[in-house]
Amino acid sequence: MKTFPLQSLTLIEAQQKQFALVDTICRHFPGSEFLTCGDLGLTPGLNQPRITQRVEQVLADAFHAQAAALVQGAGTGAIRAALAALLKPGQRLLVHDAPVYPTTRVIIEQMGLTLITADFNDLSALKQVVDEQQPDAALVQHTRQQPQDRYVLADVLATLRAAGVPALTDDNYAVMKVARIGCECGANVSTFSCFKLFGPEGVGAVVGDADVISRIRATLYSGGSQIQGAQALEVLRGLVLAPVMHAVQAGVSERLLALLNGGAVAEVKSAVIANAQSKVLIVEFHQPIAARVLEEAQKLGALPYPVGAESKYEIPPLFYRLSGTFRQANPQLEHCAIRINPNRSGEETVLRILRESIASI
Repeated sequence: MKTFPLQSLTLIEAQQKQFALVDTICRHFPGSEFLTCGDLGLTPGLNQPRITQRVEQVLADAFHAQAAALVQGAGTGAIRAALAALLKPGQRLLVHDAPVYPTTRVIIEQMGLTLITADFNDLSALKQVVDEQQPDAALVQHTRQQPQDRYVLADVLATLRAAGVPALTDDNYAVMKVARIGCECGANVSTFSCFKLFGPEGVGAVVGDADVISRIRATLYSGGSQIQGAQALEVLRGLVLAPVMHAVQAGVSERLLALLNGGAVAEVKSAVIANAQSKVLIVEFHQPIAARVLEEAQKLGALPYPVGAESKYEIPPLFYRLSGTFRQANPQLEHCAIRINPNRSGEETVLRILRESIASI
């Protein structure tokens, strides 16, 4: 299986990303203001916690955007808010010709949107579909929906922008791992989960054009819909850690790739790195032993399932089945392949668990 993973930040690039974010925080939080637990409620004149507004300004500046909004519902909530700001129920949404992420499909069905599909890997075909079907907006997933996906996000967004099609990107699993996210590549808005970036449970972010963010903010008029100041500060504390942590993790995956394809585990047929959806190792065995390997791996300390997919709670390596969209695209791999995400572990731990799991079968 050939894959086309996104280019991860090097450790040096990740450090620079961290330093830039901290510099932005300094510009918005003078003195000891960052050393608080935030404020609560609807500050008069702001209609939101003051600290939350300041964190949103940091996010906008950090991602070179006009504005940002923190929302309830993690990544799914961010996508829902952005779609509702860009589209009215029943309008036409362009998506990649691939299995749609299940939670995103629910939003599409709830809004009664008409789906238009195009192969984002083929820019000429994409342009033809846009010209003929005239979608009202487009949703572009930054990471890969299927192994053969190879499109360059900036090129897809440039094609959409040239045709006047508003675009939002699902940047989950890509933020702070790659050089630029959607709103930095021409999308109207980027959406992502802060929980996947070592932040608090249930908080998502929408970053991009001020008019879209303004429409989202207009729906957040009640106190109960706000992200409180303490939650907002947790977003920044987690985000600062994310680039370097993920760069280290990417390095472990690269070394594991070389070891596994070099014969370090005889039962492994091949290994590839794929964005499915996290950037993980897909390990294929010679025999259909995937389910039994997963059963044994958790006995040896591997996590059997994600919490928030790279959340602050996920420290041991994660051994789990292929994603639903990848299984749908490659049903024959389900019994012969697994996903491995090293999380905070090193390659030695992953190899030990893999070898001992196979030996226990």
